Amino acid sequence: MIIQPTSLAALTWAGAASGTAAQSWRIGSVLSARPLGVSALGLQVLQIGALTVEADVSGGQLPAQFQVRVLSLGAQPQLEMLAHPADPTLQRALRERLPQQNGYAPLLSTLDALAQRPVLRQLPPDLRAALALLEQSLRTPAEITRGEGLREAINRSGMFFESRLALPHGNLAALAADDWKGALLRLAGLLDRRAATPPAPGRSDAAPPLLQRGLQAQPRAPLPPLLAGENVEQLLDRLHGDVKAALARVEVAQLEAGAGPLPAWMIEIPLQGDGGRDVLQLHLEFVADAADGGHGWTLGFALDLPTLGPLQGELQLREPRLSVRLWAAQAETAQRLERQFTALRQRLAACGVLLDQLSCQVGLPQPPGRHSAVLLQATA
Repeated sequence: MIIQPTSLAALTWAGAASGTAAQSWRIGSVLSARPLGVSALGLQVLQIGALTVEADVSGGQLPAQFQVRVLSLGAQPQLEMLAHPADPTLQRALRERLPQQNGYAPLLSTLDALAQRPVLRQLPPDLRAALALLEQSLRTPAEITRGEGLREAINRSGMFFESRLALPHGNLAALAADDWKGALLRLAGLLDRRAATPPAPGRSDAAPPLLQRGLQAQPRAPLPPLLAGENVEQLLDRLHGDVKAALARVEVAQLEAGAGPLPAWMIEIPLQGDGGRDVLQLHLEFVADAADGGHGWTLGFALDLPTLGPLQGELQLREPRLSVRLWAAQAETAQRLERQFTALRQRLAACGVLLDQLSCQVGLPQPPGRHSAVLLQATA
């Protein structure tokens, strides 16, 4: 629903949202809300935190009291209606990490730049060892194209780092060598001790959590420009910020996982690709059908490869039935995928899977609304 401030009509929304009346409107903040009535224009008047706003309600009747969480700020803030009372510990953690997060592509680009420059040999031995462990935690295409290899890549993506550490034989040193988050933590600790100042704080208009945005194919980031004189400290400062942003990205995904009524995970797996590094994004969700009591799993993926362009897919498994839908931004890529359909059908039939649908469309789909849960979208 589109909302407009009413009690602050003389001000722009951006001004109102940064003033004392809206100091609590920060990324990740949870605000109390309640409907106040209907305006002369037929819009719902809502009290949200310290602001009174109008809203075009299209999703049904609102409860007498509810909570919303701030997903993004800027010219068009977005708020999510919470189905259950917010956990204050969870909200505080999200509030701290959301502005700091960033995708993995900038970090992978910085790692590429370091690997190609002689300055790498000037780094202290402990940093070189930590960088080597981070490189070792990257998966290869050959690994993730096997079922067991993909399972291992998911387990080592950082999403389950703490649960693996809590196992009877959990070993921090070993996990730092094969788990993405473990390797990031090791490198971040070394960079923290070297840094004169902490990395710059995140932006106030940070993007919402991944589960709220849906799948997004992520291209490789360009290599950072050469720095004058190959200054080691400048490179380390850049690396420090990239590592912190990647860690925040993992932790936001961990905090969001399982927060809904049914388990759902948004997992990102950094890959050692051909001539660079790529990011495979996976969405795994347990689905229950209240009508017939059935259940199953939905696996979505997004990937942007230099040779194929952006790709996206969704597999819906209700054993023994499977539906597969693929999307490709480039028509040539869609044709290449369709040429593999006969072999794929044969392999699935040999496994006893009943294929209900197998299709590939040109053009990427819009992010599904079921993960957005956006209640309010403000305009100036």
